[in-house]
Amino acid sequence: MKRSTESIKILVTRVFPKAGMELLKAEGFSVTEWNKEQPMTYTEMLEAAKNHDALFCTLTDKIDSTFLRECNHLKIVSQFGVGYDNIDVKEATRLGIPVGNTPDVLTEATADIAFGLMVATSRKMFYMHKLIQNSEWKTFTPNAHLGIELRGKTLGIFGLGRIGFEMARLCKAAYNMKIIYHNRTRNMQAEAKLDAHFVSFNELLERSDVLSLHCALSEETNGVFNKEAFGKMKPTSIFINTSRGLVHNEIDLIEALRSGQIWGAGLDVTNPEPMHPDNPLLSMENVSVLPHIGSGTEETRGKMSVLAAENIIGIYKYGIIPHLVNPDVLKER
Repeated sequence: MKRSTESIKILVTRVFPKAGMELLKAEGFSVTEWNKEQPMTYTEMLEAAKNHDALFCTLTDKIDSTFLRECNHLKIVSQFGVGYDNIDVKEATRLGIPVGNTPDVLTEATADIAFGLMVATSRKMFYMHKLIQNSEWKTFTPNAHLGIELRGKTLGIFGLGRIGFEMARLCKAAYNMKIIYHNRTRNMQAEAKLDAHFVSFNELLERSDVLSLHCALSEETNGVFNKEAFGKMKPTSIFINTSRGLVHNEIDLIEALRSGQIWGAGLDVTNPEPMHPDNPLLSMENVSVLPHIGSGTEETRGKMSVLAAENIIGIYKYGIIPHLVNPDVLKER
C-alpha cells in the first residue's frame, strides 16, 4: 500500500480477545481499544470513528445509514461475529465500504448451546437448580416436575446451514432423532448424510418435536415465529432459538408456553437483549434462557478475534478481504 500501517488507525469498540489485537499490532497498525466495561454509546462510537480508518465492531454496535454516511471514509467495517444485521450493509455497499465478518468458526460452539438448551429444557434443569437454591428440594416426589425424553423424536431445523447441520448431526448421533428442515434452498449434503427431509414451513411446525432455529435475521424471518406459528406446533414440542431474538415474537411465545400450546423453550437470544430480570420466561418451569453465549468459548472467541483482524489486514496489505459480506462493494469502488 502507499502508506505504512503505522499511520492506519483502527477503532476497536470492545475489549475483545487479545489474539486479534496482537495480530493487528504485530502488523504495525495503530489500534485504539475501548477498555471500559460499559460499551461505547452510539455518539461516542460515531465521533471516534471519524478519526479512524477502520472499525472493528460487534453485533451490539449500531452501524446504521447515518453512521456510515458520516464515516464514509472508513476503509472497512470488520464485524466480530457471523451475523451482521446491526450493519446497514446496503448503505455500506452504496458508499463503497466493505463489510467483513467471522463465519464458520462458531459453528460447533453455537450448535453445542442449542443442543444443551434442548436437553436442559426437556428435563427442566434450570428450574430444578433454582428449587435447590430456594431450599425447595425437600423429598422425592415421583410425579413432580417430570421432563420428556428425546430419543427417536423428530427434530425440525429452521435454517439448515452450517450450525443447523451440526445441531442435526448431534441430535441424530445422540438420540437417533429424525431430521426435517425448512430452508430457502435444499441442503443436499444434509439429505445425503443425515437423511434429512425438506418440508414446508407449515409441515415443519406441525411435525417437529423439537424445533431449532438457525436462520439469519431478515425481513422474511423477523417475527416469523408468532402466535399463528406457535398455534400450529405440537403441545408436546420444544422451541429452541439460538439465532436472533427478533425471529420470535416474545409476547406470543410467553402466551404459547402459559397456555400449553407448546411444551417448553430454550433461548440463547431474546428481545430485547439484555433480557429484563422480571421477564416471566425466567420463572417458567419449562424454559431455559442463556445470555447470548452461543460462541462463548475461549477457543471460538479467540478465532473470531483473529478472523476480524485478518479482514482488516487483508484489505490493507493484500487488497483482499478473506470474509467479505458485500462482494457488490467491489463494483462501487
